[in-house]
Amino acid sequence: MTREPVIAYVALGANLGDAAGALREAVQVLAQTPGISGLRCSGLYRSAPVDASGPDFINAVVELRTLLTAPELLDALQAIETEAGRLRPYRHAPRTLDLDLLLYGSASVASTRLTVPHPRMWQRAFVLVPLADLAPHLVSAGQLVAVADQTIEPLGV
Repeated sequence: MTREPVIAYVALGANLGDAAGALREAVQVLAQTPGISGLRCSGLYRSAPVDASGPDFINAVVELRTLLTAPELLDALQAIETEAGRLRPYRHAPRTLDLDLLLYGSASVASTRLTVPHPRMWQRAFVLVPLADLAPHLVSAGQLVAVADQTIEPLGV
């Protein structure tokens, strides 16, 4: 039995080293990952860390089609983070790469490893603004107004 691809959205962020380069590399690796196709990437944005300290983040969102299950996609994302040198010394630590599964089709997943939709995505301008670049039908004007106090600027690259 052949499965239909699922449209998923992944948030990308980094605030250590060449953050923009790390995001571009992650998009290339995702595009080459078996079971993933049809990538589209938002523009890049700069934002201040939320609930953390450290340098500003560079953020984006990717839309992709996947034959992977949500847990398999999470495994692939975490492998890409590890390859990029991601360490987790403490919660909200600065990072070389952060990949968060935001949406996986219309699925709701609640496990100890994975929650989809991402539980804080609707509270983060650095997620909603680039998500609206790709899928404006998923983000309401009211949601954008609710996060308008968070500074986010397009990089124009």
